[in-house]
Amino acid sequence: MHAAEPPYQGFEQGPIRPPSESGSLLIRVTRNCPWNRCTFCGLYKGQQFSQRPVDHVLRDIDTVRYWVERIQNGQNGDVEGDVVLDPASGESEWMAAYAARNWLQAGARSVFLQDSNSLIIRPDHLVAILDHLQATFPGVERITSYARSQTIARIDDDSLRGIAAAGLNRIHIGLESGCDQVLDRVRKGASQHTHILAGCKVKAAGIELSEYYMPGLGGKELSMQHALESAEALNRINPDFIRLRTLALPAGLVLTREQADGNFVALGDQETARELLVFLQSLSGITSHVKSDHILNLFEEIDGVLPNDQHRMIAVIHRFLAMRPEEQVVYQIGRRTGLFRKLDDCNDPPLRRQVLKYVEQWGVTPGNVDLVCSELMQRFI
Repeated sequence: MHAAEPPYQGFEQGPIRPPSESGSLLIRVTRNCPWNRCTFCGLYKGQQFSQRPVDHVLRDIDTVRYWVERIQNGQNGDVEGDVVLDPASGESEWMAAYAARNWLQAGARSVFLQDSNSLIIRPDHLVAILDHLQATFPGVERITSYARSQTIARIDDDSLRGIAAAGLNRIHIGLESGCDQVLDRVRKGASQHTHILAGCKVKAAGIELSEYYMPGLGGKELSMQHALESAEALNRINPDFIRLRTLALPAGLVLTREQADGNFVALGDQETARELLVFLQSLSGITSHVKSDHILNLFEEIDGVLPNDQHRMIAVIHRFLAMRPEEQVVYQIGRRTGLFRKLDDCNDPPLRRQVLKYVEQWGVTPGNVDLVCSELMQRFI
């Protein structure tokens, strides 16, 4: 006998989405992470994975449509202002109304399927969700999802092509590393071979692919292997996007405990910069768009398409490494406080004055800057 389907509890949204999906409508297909063992991630620890019934997801889509139509018709506020609801409305109703309003403000062009691995559901179930999305919101141009390489590797090619035909046109995969030693150490649950297989399957299905590389994940011991073998994997895949997500170690992570026990030695900013330099120099024969679109990254201005922009991106790191230690401190604190977005901001008088105040106030020196920056980075996790 099949277990009884749980009752519908109303519209849901999960905790995260990629920065590039900030304007997307978030539709929750699964809850939490089916793997949930990575030592560098604490997002879903203690949370049970579950797949939402397809009809619940379809009802969420219909609920958003209801609020989109009401807001467009001026019945519950307008796109530019607040949504007007009965104070007695439940939390899920408020969430759906504001999801609709925010999506309309962003242009209502993209949808992101949550949570961490929507591709784990049956392909025909995913196609049913995609078909309903397309029928309900025919103006949508992009539908995207996170997926694990291990999951993609198990999906047959015909099913992937069917998912693409139904409208899923971008998949975000957390490569994190292409080095098997690193992947094993952080319990990623994938190998370089699996990453390459999955990435190539996504591309062959005609789906846009965004792969994430995590500078610093190999620690001091495996930093160069991490850079070189990650580049090797990405050279084999040729993803549409390579996105950088620098390692950060908040309290509570297994990897943070390993660092406290001396079993993992994290990189400082200069060491991370050198690792990133080797990584970028080792990318070859591909046409990926490299993006450093996260606040945790030291260099936001690393943004370009290979191979034409490779030298320009590499030059950013060379320039940082050539700075005097005291000037590196200014840039690091400026970046980690969110005041600086590029190296040239060191020469912006108002911004520089503010950063120098912090440097003096906190007693930052070349000797302690990495510790200070590590503490500052916790605010953005």
